[in-house]
Amino acid sequence: MIPSAGALEGIRVLDLSRMLPGPYCSMILADHGAEVIAIEDRKFQEDGLFFNDLNRNKRHMSLNLKAPEGLEIFFKLAAKADVVLEGFRPGVVQRLGVDYETVRQSNPRIIYCSISGYGQTGPLRNRVGHDVNYLSTAGVLDQIGEKGGRPIIPGVQIADIAGGSMNAAIGILLALFAREKTGTGQYIDISMTDGIVGLLSLPNYFTALTGQRQRPSDTLLSHRYACYNTYETADGRFISIGAVENKFWQRLCLHLGRPEYGPLQYDEKRREEIIEDLRGVFLRKTVAEWDLELSTLEVCFAVVKTLAEILTDPLFREREMVSGYTGEKDEEKFGFGIPVKLSETPGSLRTVPGTFGEQTREILEELGYSAEQIETFLANGVL
Repeated sequence: MIPSAGALEGIRVLDLSRMLPGPYCSMILADHGAEVIAIEDRKFQEDGLFFNDLNRNKRHMSLNLKAPEGLEIFFKLAAKADVVLEGFRPGVVQRLGVDYETVRQSNPRIIYCSISGYGQTGPLRNRVGHDVNYLSTAGVLDQIGEKGGRPIIPGVQIADIAGGSMNAAIGILLALFAREKTGTGQYIDISMTDGIVGLLSLPNYFTALTGQRQRPSDTLLSHRYACYNTYETADGRFISIGAVENKFWQRLCLHLGRPEYGPLQYDEKRREEIIEDLRGVFLRKTVAEWDLELSTLEVCFAVVKTLAEILTDPLFREREMVSGYTGEKDEEKFGFGIPVKLSETPGSLRTVPGTFGEQTREILEELGYSAEQIETFLANGVL
């Protein structure tokens, strides 16, 4: 059987976005077969924020949208595109003349997705920000940190990816599905802050249930009880226990020689005593010893792994979530795979991350521009 090119084969995406949220979204689409053309600006290249790992399966061209010739090239591409993706501050694409209303005049089937920090409407639409600011505004950062301490900024970009990239990908897929029925495209307004407000569903539920504010590291699912906690091991590593159901908790207590703790899983008077006792217990052995001992017991246990360990973990190798490729300078690199596993139209890693503007000439030639015209564009700063 010939392998599928992906569920989105035949869909063309023009990606005007920068940084992380937009390029991550277009990477998802490209992984599943969409033809993604990343339209890049040399000023962005100079900032050193060209996150190349996100550029696999895409073609790349440099283009100055402020030049009349650059604008003409963009609209030639947009006329044959299905999706335009942008991540500028609200109002920028209007000033550049590449906004949805303008593009749809020549291509009414276009699906146009804007990713911004606070959305295209509302009192914060013009405010600058980054992941930590969106987490703060949405109330998510208030749930992360040590008990009684200051909020802790997570080491992964939750708002950018979970709030922005993934919701944008979902919105684009929904719009593509709707277009199959209506024949027309539509505009998608993605706010990264909007996208993560929904992550507060359980804190909101528990607040209503208990009548108390959910504080960081002091809730049912965050360190308040011994059954859902992290513990240091003898070698300075950490393990996690997630035994929410009593059957798992009782099994762990019995194995650790503490059967009396089984019925006290959520006992408010004894909880701190139990946590402190288990801290001492887990400090007696190394993380490898606990892994060998607990991993087959069905007690909801896991080692807190490092990024370096993930890259060599048999689980992620077998699941094809880590794959090697040869970089620009023939060095071995590792990238992450495709988490959505489709049986009939699977995504694939077809091309390694491209360099800045790598396919500029190729794309312009496809549009009918001559070698002489391309050289003129280069000399005049159009590309």
